[in-house]
Amino acid sequence: QLQLVESGGGLVQPGGSLKLSCAASQSVLTFNVYAIGWFRQAPGKEREEISCMGLSADYTNYADSVKGRFTISRDNAEHTAYLEMNSLKPEDTAVYFCAAGRFPCYDYAMDFWGKGTLVTVSS
Repeated sequence: QLQLVESGGGLVQPGGSLKLSCAASQSVLTFNVYAIGWFRQAPGKEREEISCMGLSADYTNYADSVKGRFTISRDNAEHTAYLEMNSLKPEDTAVYFCAAGRFPCYDYAMDFWGKGTLVTVSS
């Protein structure tokens, strides 16, 4: 089992930035075999994929709603993934989840999920 723990959420003003982390509990070798996806679920809405990174930075994708504002990265040596979020908007308010599975991170292809971290964008 791969346990994932998100951190870095909080309250931020519109236009601000946050950087989320996703730390994996298992060894580096285990973490490195999975693609890492970031998802979010806003109140009253379905969960949506917002970004995915494969085993290397050569394979990344972003939802149109975050493209140009969010950046996904991973540090395999630290078995941690990140989501840097800039120019945040109120509509980015959601619980953010990381997950490990297969590229390109379709919801059904993810094997392990974190419990989420809340991001609130409000003045």
